[in-house]
Amino acid sequence: MPASVPAPSQGAAVRGPLPSGPEQEAARLEAVRRYDILDTPPDGAFDRVAALAARLFDVPVATVTIVDSDRIWFKAASGLEGVSQIGRDPGLCASAILADGATVIPDALADPVACSNPLVAGSMGVRFYAAAPITTPDGHRLGTVNILDTRPRVISEAEMETLSDLAAIVLDEMELRLSALKAVRTEQERRKAEQRARTQAERDKASLAAFASTLQRTLLPPALPVVPGLELACHYQTASPQDVGGDFYDVFPLGGARWAFFLGDVCGKGAEAAAVTSLTRYTLREAAQHHEEPEAVLAALNTALLLDASIGSRFCTCLFGFLEPAADGGFNVIVASGGHPPAYRLHTRPGGGAEVEPVHIKGGMLVGAFEEAAFTSRTFHLGPGQGLLMYTDGLTEARLADGAMLGESGVAAFLARRTGPADATALVDDAVALIQGLPQDVGDDVALLALSVPPVQAVGGHGVSATAHTTAAPVPVDATGPSGEKD
Repeated sequence: MPASVPAPSQGAAVRGPLPSGPEQEAARLEAVRRYDILDTPPDGAFDRVAALAARLFDVPVATVTIVDSDRIWFKAASGLEGVSQIGRDPGLCASAILADGATVIPDALADPVACSNPLVAGSMGVRFYAAAPITTPDGHRLGTVNILDTRPRVISEAEMETLSDLAAIVLDEMELRLSALKAVRTEQERRKAEQRARTQAERDKASLAAFASTLQRTLLPPALPVVPGLELACHYQTASPQDVGGDFYDVFPLGGARWAFFLGDVCGKGAEAAAVTSLTRYTLREAAQHHEEPEAVLAALNTALLLDASIGSRFCTCLFGFLEPAADGGFNVIVASGGHPPAYRLHTRPGGGAEVEPVHIKGGMLVGAFEEAAFTSRTFHLGPGQGLLMYTDGLTEARLADGAMLGESGVAAFLARRTGPADATALVDDAVALIQGLPQDVGDDVALLALSVPPVQAVGGHGVSATAHTTAAPVPVDATGPSGEKD
């Protein structure tokens, strides 16, 4: 990073310290609790902010921290391995939240307060520190976005503003997360109220003593994971590097060896579509912890999208399913559709090639478009040597040489012509090759998610590593990702 002329106020907070006392601190901690962010698992959105800060400012360490009553907790950290929290006092972050604006310390050893901080005086040897507070709309400073270096340096006013913008992005992500949590809790309370009413009606109709059971409460439980006995592969490609896409997918664990997966597409592009995608992702992950049927998970998402006024008329299509290991080494799968194109199940033939079966799920409506939307599901078995390919409509809407869309029939025909195995990596690689071989760039984002169960002789009791393919631009790229086995 080129050297900058130091701002007149560098070496201390850019603006003066704010009044601080027990009442103000109690209100601030209440705001921290309101966002329910402390001790949550790592999250890609916050990790990306820390990584982006490290790259933008060319520093070895960048963090996103929340200041608790007695500790500094790291929501995300780039370049700081093995540290999840430190004591609050003395703490650079704890001092930074007292400033009305960014804090910049060009040389920590020359600062009478910072020089005694363990990060400065200890083995890490921090010499430069800058932080921007994560400030709520009602003025509470929850924590900071920080950059640290082991050499003295200065940054410009424009760079300080960039750091403040990153802190604002963190708050936006926290607001979206909070909105999703509130929507799920609202839906849970509505369902509990309905259950209470039904129970009371049954008691009044038959006998008050016959229905004395209490309402069951659901438990609140957080790159593709390693799923024992299953290979995963994914691919994502945006139609334009200037637009934020709305396609999404994920695979995550549930209790009792069960797993959940989803893939979908938010209508539109840009910041609004990204906001809906974030809300959708949080809601599906949260709702999956409370519902046994994929239809109910999609119904919770439908409610969440309709309850959030900021979304407007945005909606999405989605496939959501559960996986559970079966006795033969395969998986029992139940998947529900919210207006999404069918997935394809492939069976490896003994002589090579694969038999292709579309997984049609009739009746699933768009998610977030109608209050009384109905969703349906289908149950099937994914056995050894079988694979499942899911995709967004950017694939089916891709144009052939004559200008016609590839369509679902084109996807099915392409899969039927394949001669390779039905494993997830090969499915994604071949689909990427199909996209790149088309005469025109795809006009919409394309997301692919494939699952496969290795043949019995290839499994041997080992788990199979997830294989991830990521493309961020509509140009031919090498889509090959790593694969391997884990004992």
